[in-house]
Amino acid sequence: MIKPINIKERTPIWIALSDFYLDTELQDSDFRYIARTILESPYTFEEIKNINIYEVFPVLQINLLQPAGEWAGFNEKWLVEVITTRLEAKSSIDNTVVDIQYKKYGWMQEDYWVRLESIYHEIREK
Repeated sequence: MIKPINIKERTPIWIALSDFYLDTELQDSDFRYIARTILESPYTFEEIKNINIYEVFPVLQINLLQPAGEWAGFNEKWLVEVITTRLEAKSSIDNTVVDIQYKKYGWMQEDYWVRLESIYHEIREK
């Protein structure tokens, strides 16, 4: 049986990961905020990567493909509603479509994930 998603636990993760999809260059302080959010959550780093791929990426990736995408931050209420609605309506083929799309566009985040993982481990070891 699939464990139901705890929206209250996921919300801070969704909001933190949404920074990856802003039309701006993230700074160390951004990565530290995301890393602390992950460390305060009940999820492992690998689980966070999957949350990004299957929950955040399908909703926000389009912003990085816009000539002038959102750069100041996504409306948090909107973000939670859109992700939640998408998850409730998700069909069995959706993950396959997301896998294909992530293979095509996931490179846009590779450097961010490397930096985030480094800072995550640095903070965790303190």
